[in-house]
Amino acid sequence: MIIDATVVLDIGKTNAKLTLLDAAGAILAEQRCPNTILDTAPYPHHDTERLWDWLQTTVAAFSQLARITAIVPVTHGATAALVDDAGLVLPILDYESTLPQALAAEYDTLRPAFADTLSPQLPCGLNLGLQLYWLAKTYPQEFARARHILTYPQYWAWRLSGVAASEVTSLGCHTDLWQPQHGTFSSLVHRMEWTQLFPPLQAAWAPLGPVRATPALPDCQVLCGIHDSNASLLRYLDTDADAQPRTVLSTGTWAIAAAFGARLDRLDETADMLANVNALGQPVACMRFMGGREFSVLAGAAPQVCDSADLERLVRQGTLALPCFAESGGPFVGQAGRIVGPAPQTAQEHYALATLYCALMSDYCLDALDAQGTITVEGSFTDNPHFACVLAALRPAQDVAVSTDASGTTCGGWMLHRWGEVPAMQSTVMAAIKVDGLAAYRAQWRAHINPTA
Repeated sequence: MIIDATVVLDIGKTNAKLTLLDAAGAILAEQRCPNTILDTAPYPHHDTERLWDWLQTTVAAFSQLARITAIVPVTHGATAALVDDAGLVLPILDYESTLPQALAAEYDTLRPAFADTLSPQLPCGLNLGLQLYWLAKTYPQEFARARHILTYPQYWAWRLSGVAASEVTSLGCHTDLWQPQHGTFSSLVHRMEWTQLFPPLQAAWAPLGPVRATPALPDCQVLCGIHDSNASLLRYLDTDADAQPRTVLSTGTWAIAAAFGARLDRLDETADMLANVNALGQPVACMRFMGGREFSVLAGAAPQVCDSADLERLVRQGTLALPCFAESGGPFVGQAGRIVGPAPQTAQEHYALATLYCALMSDYCLDALDAQGTITVEGSFTDNPHFACVLAALRPAQDVAVSTDASGTTCGGWMLHRWGEVPAMQSTVMAAIKVDGLAAYRAQWRAHINPTA
């Protein structure tokens, strides 16, 4: 029997994934590949052609398993493509590229105030406005050829369908390009005369048109698509004005705490606090750090899951990891990560230290946001058997739940095709781990990172 199915194209900063899901959201097939960066001229850029070839080959194989009725692009933020009718006019810049300081200083005189965009000043190319400004100044002839500026999910939607669109979740992702409290482009866009380069706004769930690329999929529509962290938030959206506060911790390369109902005036632009814009166009108070990247650094090249005894030993002996262990983003960006106390000796102790560090960082971010209500952990940290239990011990006044769906981005992409359908919330409230001295360990860690407090 031939069944109808949805394909979600999920491009994270580290890996890309294609998932085939049936009408109930069950996974029929899944394929992954690395999301590689080409460190070649003219600047470090995404290997879009390799991803395109992989996408076409994998979708062709999926089409033998089911009738594909929609393809939904979901990607990381801070990335955009400059295209004309033929394709890219410049390679797609990697947001971790270091841009010239002189040009960045020039850009600072043009970028809107934080109060307008709720987009903090970030390192490298994490502010998309800076990327575009650098490209316009450095490659003026190519930039002038561009017909559209497409944020990254919409680039893939355009490549599949030929229809250009803009969408608010990517426009509102620390870009300097959007005013989330007004739902309009920022003064930077108008000042740089980029307004006409952005195609008309479409809802993330809007079908743009049929697939025009091979393989031929006659029954398939391409949806506009969404920023990946906002895909994870879709099942938590509530249009009820009286909805209870709730918090989502979306984890992957980035750990992003999104606090529904939190006050926007608490956001501190110096601490990588910002407002993301959800699929309904509403600003959501967020704070983030590069949790997955930092976990990998601390856990080592061959991580081995620890047990509670490893956690207890590190706490008892006062082994602390102090931020930060990634070069991009987070409240402590620019500080060199270090370990104080006895160094971890085994692979399990390295894993335990990475777990404690990421739980302490998450707890710090949740406090800064004044995050309320149940905290639901989504994404890669759901595979860690101790992370949520440690976080629950650090935050005894709140429930900490783990989503049974390890990929909220995939579920969110499926929901866009089934807009209005909310899958049953499947999550488990975790019991706090019992580790003697954890409260004092937390206080010691906080004293190191903020010695004047």
